[in-house]
Amino acid sequence: MHANVASAAGTGIGDLAIGWIGAGKMGAPMIRNLLGAGAGVAVTEPDQTVVADLVRAGATPAAGVEMHSKSDVVFATLPNDAVLREVVLGGGGRDGLVHHMARGSILVEMSTVSPECSVEIANALQSAGIAYLRAPLSGSTALAEKAALTVLASGDTEAWGRVLPLIKLLSARQFFLGPGEEARYMKLVLNTIVGATSAILAEALALGASGGLSRGSMMEVICESAVSSPLLKYKAEAVVSADYTPAFTVQQMIKDFSLISDAGRANDVPLMTTGLILELYRAAANSGLRDQDFFALVKWQSDIAAP
Repeated sequence: MHANVASAAGTGIGDLAIGWIGAGKMGAPMIRNLLGAGAGVAVTEPDQTVVADLVRAGATPAAGVEMHSKSDVVFATLPNDAVLREVVLGGGGRDGLVHHMARGSILVEMSTVSPECSVEIANALQSAGIAYLRAPLSGSTALAEKAALTVLASGDTEAWGRVLPLIKLLSARQFFLGPGEEARYMKLVLNTIVGATSAILAEALALGASGGLSRGSMMEVICESAVSSPLLKYKAEAVVSADYTPAFTVQQMIKDFSLISDAGRANDVPLMTTGLILELYRAAANSGLRDQDFFALVKWQSDIAAP
């Protein structure tokens, strides 16, 4: 068990009925951390190979959202607005979480989704007497495995106090930011800077290469300079070796920058630089890099800068 993952013994965590919907790249390692701490977790996930793997680790399979009617807390890690709406609201019938979770239970939604969608979910859950926590994540799959993520939370204050012991089993840092959609906006703030980092690095490396600098030399100096960051240090080896095996794809960054752009438009905030970066990612995707890591902008920029 990782040092950040404490035992559930004596915390009351083992007495909670916990559900989890969406066991993808981020969800699965977080579920494992809960299981490793002695918590029981019922997992709903369409990929049955993933479910079987988690069942071997101690999870319980839950075929559909109706299986969470007795869950005290349900976590969700989902790909986008549309899936979140389907899971919570249902597809027209009474097949969403809002129809099955008990009054007084808590939904902890950890995806990157639009504030607009989140408000819609909040209203539906409030009408059903279900507490709602927005808790998007900052960090990589490697940090998820180590229980070293950062959780950005907002919503029901009392619910936050109840789930914080669970959240601490998944993360190294936790920020409670307010009663509404503050966490959604904070996630978009961070992703704006993350996506911009790849874009500006790509141009800087292309400039340096035109002057005879090697990518290795540039990354070494950058990572020891005032402009260094944990993100750049984490990506340095991949950039030097041109290994763009995806941790977070170009297409996923297009999705996030579209959310950022839409949020800015909705609030009359001009995001001219963000708009340009979104178009850079779209151009990279159209060149065949859609499913590569978002730092593949370095390759794309290098290709278009080549004589």
